[in-house]
Amino acid sequence: MDPHPGDAGSALWTLDCTARPDAAAGLDLTGPWIQGRPGQRFVYLTWSGVDGTGARGTFRRAKLMLDAVDPSVAAAAADTGLLVARLALTDAHGRPLCAAVRPPVVTWSAGAHGTDRVTGTL
Repeated sequence: MDPHPGDAGSALWTLDCTARPDAAAGLDLTGPWIQGRPGQRFVYLTWSGVDGTGARGTFRRAKLMLDAVDPSVAAAAADTGLLVARLALTDAHGRPLCAAVRPPVVTWSAGAHGTDRVTGTL
C-alpha cells in the first residue's frame, strides 16, 4: 500500500480480498493484506518514521480487527463487494493509533464499488 503522511487530514486505501462463508467466524476474509487465522483476521496499519539518514523504521502498528465487524454488516459487504472502515488515524492524545482497533474507534459499513469513495475510507 502507498504510504501517507501521519499528519494528513485523511488517507484512503483499497484492499482486495475474498469473502468465504465460515461456520465459526461467519464470514472469513482473506487476501494479501489480511493477517491472522479464521475468526481472528485483521489488517495492520503501520506507522513508520524516517531518521536523519533517510532510513525508514516502524514505530507503531494498529490492528483493524475484522472479527469486530457486525455479522449483518459483513453479510451486506459480501453482497455489495465493499467493506468500509472509518477511523481517526490518531488517538485522543494526538499520537498514532495503535493496538487492536475495534468499534467504537472504527466504524464498519457496507458500500458498493464506485459509489462510496469517501475521504478516510479503507
